[in-house]
Amino acid sequence: MSLLPDAVRREASRFRAEFYECLTTRRDELFELTDAMLCADGAVKTPVDLTLLPEHRRGHGAMYGGLNHGRIDADRLRTVLAGLPLPRFDGGHLVLAVDMSPWLRSDAPCSAERLFCHVYGRPPKHGPEFRFTKPEPWPEPAITDITHYGKAETQAWDRVHPRLTHRSSWLDHDGELPLVEGTLIRLKVGHLSKGRAAPPVWLWSSKTGATPGDVDRFWQAFLRRFDLEHTFRFAKQTLGWTTPKLRTPEAADRWTWLLIVAHTQLRLARPLAEDLRRPWEKPATLHRLTPARVRRWFRNIRAHLACPTRVPEPRGAGPGRPPGAKNKHRAPRYDVGKTVNRPETLKAIGKPGRSW
Repeated sequence: MSLLPDAVRREASRFRAEFYECLTTRRDELFELTDAMLCADGAVKTPVDLTLLPEHRRGHGAMYGGLNHGRIDADRLRTVLAGLPLPRFDGGHLVLAVDMSPWLRSDAPCSAERLFCHVYGRPPKHGPEFRFTKPEPWPEPAITDITHYGKAETQAWDRVHPRLTHRSSWLDHDGELPLVEGTLIRLKVGHLSKGRAAPPVWLWSSKTGATPGDVDRFWQAFLRRFDLEHTFRFAKQTLGWTTPKLRTPEAADRWTWLLIVAHTQLRLARPLAEDLRRPWEKPATLHRLTPARVRRWFRNIRAHLACPTRVPEPRGAGPGRPPGAKNKHRAPRYDVGKTVNRPETLKAIGKPGRSW
């Protein structure tokens, strides 16, 4: 470890120091909780398990206090993250992603601001103007060779619009619903991984007048989602993004920021890592190490990085609640239903008329 690249080590240490300055309340606890997340063996099951690691020098009560009452300067942290070199795919393409999956907490009646959420897909309800199963009016496909899926055939239709309804985000719209035109794309690849059959995929873009180059870019961006899903799966299944049973949205936001910082440190520290692969895993070159493999070596890297936290002062255990005493400050319960935020139908808001 004495031959670590100094430039990479300085960059990672600088980021850690700037992250520490973004923590305005209970900063030592939040910083050490992030380090424990990075140094844990295996997946994060619960945040309280992280308090047992040597990187977390404070008790489990400090962890609860940090998540529930800590403060993070989010604007400053965003600036710090935006100032880092952005990772790019082969060819220099920059890929940005947004995850909109819900954090399911159906068992948390004391958590405010919960909403009703469907977790199953909704089948299409209309679209007779264009029938996906009738190929008679379809144009000739454009064929492209791609690396992992054989030949890709694409067909596109310009100025195709879906039929909108007075539901969801259009519930409060007055008057006739607009026509939102765009480009409909049919993508058919030769095969999936391991030779599996690939059914056609239908995509839609809000851009009209799309050129063949635009169509290629649209479906290639769609294929990139498989790479991005691995990132979100790592965040949720390994780092424990949606694992904690947090009560408030503010605590969930703090945990999310810590996870983002942890993932960023894994990216910055990759040139410093060694491949601690399992016997059944294939060897990987340094620039191809996954975040999970970098995490296995991070405890060794951390010893050579800046650690601005202060040594905790031992204060002993608190007295706690007297034996036999009842909790006099019960947490309030919150009802959750489909109409928490807004009415579901036109009738509920006093607007007569059709629903489409």
